[in-house]
Amino acid sequence: MTFGGMWPLFDPRGAMLEFGFPARIAEAPAAGPVFAVGNVRTTVLGTLMLTYYFRGKMDVVDTILAVTGGYAGLVDSYIVWREGQTGNAIFRLISSGLLSAWGFAGWTAGL
Repeated sequence: MTFGGMWPLFDPRGAMLEFGFPARIAEAPAAGPVFAVGNVRTTVLGTLMLTYYFRGKMDVVDTILAVTGGYAGLVDSYIVWREGQTGNAIFRLISSGLLSAWGFAGWTAGL
């Protein structure tokens, strides 16, 4: 989350392809800046998670995982699926769902 969100600043096309967008979107010049701006928020969330982790606030880390994994995971999966990338959408849904479940279970905090 922290460092992956910086990728679009240096290689927007590659980051969009890895995210799951089809080439027609990744190669559109207007898509790069929009994707980069959106991913800045991902970097902020990752930085917050690292900050709270190192401060020992594991319950906060779990909350960020639960909410981000749940909401962003659903939206990301839907958008990628809508663009015809079914395999990437399923992967995103499952992986983000697992992160969200981890957070809701409180496993970082050891609950």
